[in-house]
Amino acid sequence: MLFSTKAEYGVRLMVELGRQPNTGPVSLNAIAEAERLPLSYLEHLVAKLRQAGLVTSTRGAHGGYSLAYPAEEITMVEVVEALEGQIAPMECFHETPEGKVLCSHEADSDRACATKLLWTRVQGGVTKALAGTTLAELVEFSRPAEERSKSKTAVGSAA
Repeated sequence: MLFSTKAEYGVRLMVELGRQPNTGPVSLNAIAEAERLPLSYLEHLVAKLRQAGLVTSTRGAHGGYSLAYPAEEITMVEVVEALEGQIAPMECFHETPEGKVLCSHEADSDRACATKLLWTRVQGGVTKALAGTTLAELVEFSRPAEERSKSKTAVGSAA
């Protein structure tokens, strides 16, 4: 299963926002430069993230974008679904709002789709991995190794 650059660049955008100190909004231009990503593409992605309620925007000379809530509370399933839409391992695979999995091939006959079980498990595994990963974890993982070990040592000595 491949995610598009929407997911890749959007997650990178979110990690960069998560790295920022809480000193106010960050310009999209600064994020584009830090991550070496095209500004025009980030404008498209941040609009989707804002619509999903994951980021907030501030207008004006000192405006920009901020996380809508703490990085610890933002899961990657929220981010990816905001950018990519429903996670589906195959084009024939659809999930209803009630959580029921449908396969467009099942309408072709009276039998269940032969591969529906497999794709349901794949979708469940991907969703579980994304739901189990927070933005805060990615922000921490993106720090240089010596910074990560220092923060672990500081946490261990404070306990």
